[in-house]
Amino acid sequence: MTAEIINGKDLSTELKLEMKAEVEALKEKGLIPHLTVVLIGNNPASKSYVKGKEKAAAETGISSSIVELPASTTETELLQLIQELNEDTSVHGILVQLPLPEQIREKKVIEAIHPDKDVDGFHPINIGKMMAGEDTFLPCTPYGIITMLKSKNIKIEGKHAVVIGRSNIVGKPVGQLLLNENATVTYCHSRTKNLQELAANADILIAAIGRAHAITADYIKEGAVVIDVGINRLENGSLTGDVDFESAKEKASYITPVPRGVGPMTITMLLKNTIKAAKGLSNIEG
Repeated sequence: MTAEIINGKDLSTELKLEMKAEVEALKEKGLIPHLTVVLIGNNPASKSYVKGKEKAAAETGISSSIVELPASTTETELLQLIQELNEDTSVHGILVQLPLPEQIREKKVIEAIHPDKDVDGFHPINIGKMMAGEDTFLPCTPYGIITMLKSKNIKIEGKHAVVIGRSNIVGKPVGQLLLNENATVTYCHSRTKNLQELAANADILIAAIGRAHAITADYIKEGAVVIDVGINRLENGSLTGDVDFESAKEKASYITPVPRGVGPMTITMLLKNTIKAAKGLSNIEG
């Protein structure tokens, strides 16, 4: 058996076409969804991500702007800018690109963004709503993962999902979203004793640990669904995931590649959240 590939790039293209039609309909009602991205410093990876967000927004007709600040920006200056964006009625979504310079506390920045404009889905109020299963902005990568599973009609309810990784950005929230879909969820991390044994019991395995090819076929149950969240750059410059794709695809029923897997879906769900924010702030139904 060779696994069926869940191609995030193709699914992302489909969803962006749907969103483009939705944005055109909103524009007819006088509403142009707008995303403002704040970029601090010269981190090349961050600059690349921000460019990708700008390009994807343009493809769907969403208006976007980038505020670039020097690495020396103080926390007070950044919080002042966020307050101005919170009050600007033309801005529907605010995203501060992480990581931040050491003088700025990430927690303070996340909490400063108004929950109604928190299109990253990291504000404690939105995280709390997600935990309670209420309608809210979902963190983009976990939201993308659930969307990918549903795109293939993969049954989540009653399945055993194992999440390897416990970050606030991916591991913890994706486990909660799977739980909200009635999966039985096990979290594994660097202190987990019997990691391989637990992973090999998973119907749905989510790998988000940030180590290239750490998850080999030995960790995968025959017929499992494998979602690879890792993005690791090898010495030759190529990108690869946390899963050893070649061996894993011979045991899994479905698998995501790297690249063209979870990555493109993250930006797509950010745009989906931006449209949701624009409609919410403008009291437009649908």
